[in-house]
Amino acid sequence: MIEAMARRLASLSGWRRRFVWLLSGAVAVLALPPFFIIPVLPICFAVLLWSLEGVRCNKGALSAGWWFGTGHFAAGFYWVSHAFLVQPEIYGWMIPFALLGLGGGLAIFPMLAVWASWRLGSGVIRRAVLLAVFWVVVEYLRGHILTGFPWNLLGHVWAIDAAPMQFASVVGVYGLSLVTALFATLPAAFVAGRSGKIAALGGIMIAVALWGGGAVRLMMVGPAETEVALSELPADVPIVQIVQPNIPQREKWLPELQNQHFSLLLDMSRRPETLRPDQKRIVIWPETAATFFVETQTQARMQMAGVLGPEDILITGAPRTYPRATDEYKVWNAIQVIDATGHIVASFDKFHLVPFGEYVPFRSILPFPKLTAGRTDFSAGPGPQTLSVNGMPSFSPLICYEVIFPGAVIDDDHQPDWLLNVTNDGWFGHSAGPYQHMAAARFRTIEEGRPLVRAAYTGVSVVFDAYGRKLTDLGLGERGILVHPLSSNKNHTTVYYLWRDLLFYGIVTFFAVLAMGYKRNAKSL
Repeated sequence: MIEAMARRLASLSGWRRRFVWLLSGAVAVLALPPFFIIPVLPICFAVLLWSLEGVRCNKGALSAGWWFGTGHFAAGFYWVSHAFLVQPEIYGWMIPFALLGLGGGLAIFPMLAVWASWRLGSGVIRRAVLLAVFWVVVEYLRGHILTGFPWNLLGHVWAIDAAPMQFASVVGVYGLSLVTALFATLPAAFVAGRSGKIAALGGIMIAVALWGGGAVRLMMVGPAETEVALSELPADVPIVQIVQPNIPQREKWLPELQNQHFSLLLDMSRRPETLRPDQKRIVIWPETAATFFVETQTQARMQMAGVLGPEDILITGAPRTYPRATDEYKVWNAIQVIDATGHIVASFDKFHLVPFGEYVPFRSILPFPKLTAGRTDFSAGPGPQTLSVNGMPSFSPLICYEVIFPGAVIDDDHQPDWLLNVTNDGWFGHSAGPYQHMAAARFRTIEEGRPLVRAAYTGVSVVFDAYGRKLTDLGLGERGILVHPLSSNKNHTTVYYLWRDLLFYGIVTFFAVLAMGYKRNAKSL
């Protein structure tokens, strides 16, 4: 029956074939967060590979990859439309152009992968391996070209559980994407005789190996610190207090509500009754939680200091600016640290800005306004930094989607003890977007071997340990605080940290050479 289905797909033509490609690409999104229906991945890639057996020209192979990619990215990024609905009277008309442009534009990457695998491969086994290799090569390119966009990588399907994610500590998320791509493509080889069935079994065994190997690693490092009696901790153990105000994005910047919002943040930042007076706190507000220029508002800073103990600090996202000696005026999306005296003791400027969200690329020829408040484009900061304040463990601050970039989240010359990600996913409502963002952030903990604290304006706020295990979280659309000790579980010398993507390059080359040298002796479809 499976062989008959494969032959039927290979015989399709015209709009029916294009519709199957589009649909299978869209359905493959169900393997990603927050759905995690992972078995759809090999099914959808099998449909693509079997239908490729009926393609007879370059145009057909390019078409297959483009339609599959368009379905995949348009469905995977549907939540982008929510950002245009925050002010629909201004931006609503852009929704179809944004979705079609994003889906169709990003589809160029899988288009090239599918075409290359069709062009260089013959037979489903060889083509399956080549498609896995080229899919991840273009995924890597997508993460680096034009500032990069490494969102919804194939490896992200394993964020369903910490165990299968552990391989990222060795090869990074791109390396994990490669073995995930093999898991997705090899089962299609089931129709290619005995050797095909062995290859298909090998693809399925990848999932077993990832889960089993990761579970062994986690068992060796001991249990996660989920249940902690806060009042019994020593005074020198810093306590993280994440504030999630859950203010709708439509209301966040309304001038008449600014005082109300600020008062809410202050009330949520007071010392919980479960903590002793001598325990040190790190109070964390999300991205642009302070909707004013903190450095110019002395009274506001003193109010912020008023909720702190003598050794506490408050970290907030805020816009930052200062007039230069010239007529040029600049604004940064920043993180600023306030101590108990009301002074700003450290600052960090976001260095990886969101195109069209925080600045408009090619502004001279693209007459579009940016989505965030204000007419001035944000300026980019210098890059990753390590902040060390008031004797607290040092941290690497990351604003919004800066956290999704593998190997680009810490200052290698000044090692941080933990990672901080402040974000505002309120733009995307109750959609898959915030969950996809959180999944990407989770991989940085495993790759870098450092705990991560994530403060999200509307959720999901979460604390992960250095192995990607969730210690506590506050769900999407909830208002509240998270109080948890800063994890002391660290592993600063992961293989990925030491070697970065060198092993990824190596295994990509190995499988490319293996596929190109494979002598096909199995029957074709």
